[in-house]
Amino acid sequence: MTKKRIIFTGGGSAGHVTPNIAIINELNSEEWDIQYIGSKNGIEKEIIEKIKIPYFSISSGKLRRYMDWDNVKDIFRVLKGCLEARKILKTQRPSLVFSKGGFVSVPVILAAKSLNIPIFIHESDMTPGLANSISKRFATKIFTSFEEAVQYFPNRKTKAIGSPIRKDVLSGSKEKGLNLLGFQDKKPVIVVMGGSLGAKKINDTVRVCLKELLQHYQIVHLCGKGNLDKKLEAIKGYRQFEYVHDELPDILASADFVITRGGSNAIFEFLALNKPMIIIPLTRKQSRGDQILNAKSFEKKGYSITLEEEDLTKESLYKKLKELHEKKMDFKTAMKNSGKSNALNILLDEINKQD
Repeated sequence: MTKKRIIFTGGGSAGHVTPNIAIINELNSEEWDIQYIGSKNGIEKEIIEKIKIPYFSISSGKLRRYMDWDNVKDIFRVLKGCLEARKILKTQRPSLVFSKGGFVSVPVILAAKSLNIPIFIHESDMTPGLANSISKRFATKIFTSFEEAVQYFPNRKTKAIGSPIRKDVLSGSKEKGLNLLGFQDKKPVIVVMGGSLGAKKINDTVRVCLKELLQHYQIVHLCGKGNLDKKLEAIKGYRQFEYVHDELPDILASADFVITRGGSNAIFEFLALNKPMIIIPLTRKQSRGDQILNAKSFEKKGYSITLEEEDLTKESLYKKLKELHEKKMDFKTAMKNSGKSNALNILLDEINKQD
């Protein structure tokens, strides 16, 4: 049987790559030949090469919503990327291009459209990034994580399905997690996550109220690279890591609550795991505000509590945790009834329909 070929694209951040990996991991390798197009030096290159998927590099420019002289240079980089992507696609002849966005995806989508190759797009956030705003007119089908995002895309080809979740994240063992951490099953466990680089204000606030928190909880603190505090290493009921990889599913299985940023991929993983959460989104000074919108949507639906970073103090964090604990079952019931844990299977079904 001749294999069908699919080419994934997306990059600039891990959030534009990990949902692609969730799909890649579940595609039947006997039916599909899987390849990836990304930038020459982006994070996607490092991530994809680790899982040994054939990787093609193209030129790409940064897409900006503001005036900058670099925009002129980047027009030529994007044009060069379009020519490079078209050459790759013409040679490889995929049945489908699947994009998770990021600036590197635009040349790939333009090239695919010029060759009449079907294009699927998935948008993670409440409002589309600039890449998907440009690419939406060329897509065959568009999928979104949030219902609220559908309004920004052509209605006839757009469907809200949630976010594709890596199946390994859902297969953790609570017992293994507790053993790994040296915790007991007597106090609830809080996982604190600020992203791969950590979040200074979240880290500092958790550590300032650590004594009070540890009276009621056990805490796993994923504090980001270079953010360990060696003075806290010996404290019972508190474990800190820069980051974790293979151990993450077991650690999340052991968690009762999560304190997190508002990145779409992460919060949809916690939703699928039914973990009540406090979301502390990036501020508008740090981002385009997408995490704030994500957090408000989840709070409105009863999945989480929002705590703005500007309002984050020892007292406000403790107050929100108390509320989360007291209403734990309400949150878990809303999350179980969300219907947003099947996105991966929906995407796999749609991909497998392609000739």
